[in-house]
Amino acid sequence: MALRGNVLRAALDRFQATGLGDALSCPAPGEAEQRALALFTSVVAMVPAYRTFLAEHDVDPAAVRTVDDFRALPLLTKDNYLRRHPLAQLCRDGELVSCDIIAVSSGSTGEPTFWPRSVADEFAVATRFEQIFHDSFDADQRTTLAVVCFALGTWVGGMYTASCCRHLSTKGYPITVITPGSDVDEILRVITALGPQFEQVVLLGYPPFLKGVIDTGLTRGVPWPDYHVKLVLAGEVFSEEWRALVGERLGGGEPCFGSASLYGTADAGVLATETPLSICIRRYLAAHPDVALELFGAARLPTLAQYDPRTRLFETHEDTLLFTGDNGIPLIRYHIADTGGLTSFDAMLAFLTDHGFAPAAELGAGRRGIRALPFVHVFGRSQFTVSYFGANIYPENVTIGLEQPPVAAWVTGKFVMESKEDADHDRYLAIAVELAAGVTGTEEMRDGIAQSIAGQLRRLNSEFAHYTPLAHQLPRVTLHPPCDPDYFPAGVKHRYSR
Repeated sequence: MALRGNVLRAALDRFQATGLGDALSCPAPGEAEQRALALFTSVVAMVPAYRTFLAEHDVDPAAVRTVDDFRALPLLTKDNYLRRHPLAQLCRDGELVSCDIIAVSSGSTGEPTFWPRSVADEFAVATRFEQIFHDSFDADQRTTLAVVCFALGTWVGGMYTASCCRHLSTKGYPITVITPGSDVDEILRVITALGPQFEQVVLLGYPPFLKGVIDTGLTRGVPWPDYHVKLVLAGEVFSEEWRALVGERLGGGEPCFGSASLYGTADAGVLATETPLSICIRRYLAAHPDVALELFGAARLPTLAQYDPRTRLFETHEDTLLFTGDNGIPLIRYHIADTGGLTSFDAMLAFLTDHGFAPAAELGAGRRGIRALPFVHVFGRSQFTVSYFGANIYPENVTIGLEQPPVAAWVTGKFVMESKEDADHDRYLAIAVELAAGVTGTEEMRDGIAQSIAGQLRRLNSEFAHYTPLAHQLPRVTLHPPCDPDYFPAGVKHRYSR
């Protein structure tokens, strides 16, 4: 126990003593890969499940000596690694006691996945929050009320965020944290009561939920501009039009310095963050879709963030992302199934220069937020899940809703789900359902299907039940004839999400 205490104290001392400039300095060539290789060696020595995994794949860990050897290691997934071993065996020394807190995320059947970690694991993630609070919000110079609007309880977002913000306070930032969670009335109460006592207020939560908070506040006469509100967002890809609209409703300000999105997972915390530089670039790409298509190879605009490869080393595999990082469950070449890609700092600036855009000049001389870190772009899950208010909506959850009586008699079981925005940029869950042959859809059927799906989502998916406000839980169902060419074309492998 004394050894564990010494490790935690040493980690805290390093975090508090390391300035952000040093923490985010440009990595030396090969430094990130060597750190990942060293982590691999440590995990082999200390994590029983990983040794078993390598043996099952006929990998001799002693033969892994170079970066090329590392990049040939088999990929980890939830199915081939995390779900195949007892939880303790995934941790160092095969003991849960090496961690001091456990968070939960929901799987596709509602069966929870547990994520143990220690306080020491939080410091790398706290640096990501520090990057946003320092570079985007000048929170080292302004008294700041950080309002955590993620769901509280065992779910990973709320408690993790609160802990990381408090770590910044121990480092000297004038940040005060309050945790109303996802209670809109309580959020508005604490903002109006405490906001005037701070120079700025930062709301941390899922984009559609925070927009709902802001819109509700407007109807109640909340003077948002008086509080100089900034936003820390996570869990959703949103448009630059959405960012501009929400910024206007808060009172305007500078889009590149008024909000920042986190790219993270329950598996390993925050992996990357939007920065003033990445937002500036994304706003340019949003206005120049042909350039975005050339850069990303797709007509849709992904989240664009920067990351520190020394703490989370990204790789790509068939247009999806892998990462290596230390945590309560350390992960080596973990396949997170997010579609995306990587661009080095120099390559990104060179590409933009070739197209006549200089983001540093656009931001202004001497502004914070320009750091020589690589970029990661993320479109979202490559599987069939849809992210909605930060909850992963899985096809299996919806399928069960369509299998209930009397719904099952009306439908084929095929559907397509999408997370959409209406004209006012409010998010809703759209589900197109294929009717059975000979069935003519009615409003009563549509409403009954929507209620059945919502009920099963609440029952099976704890993230949906706790993250999604009740007013947004009922999906908007549309009914379509068999083999509708827009949603259910004949002879084509069906996809359950868009």
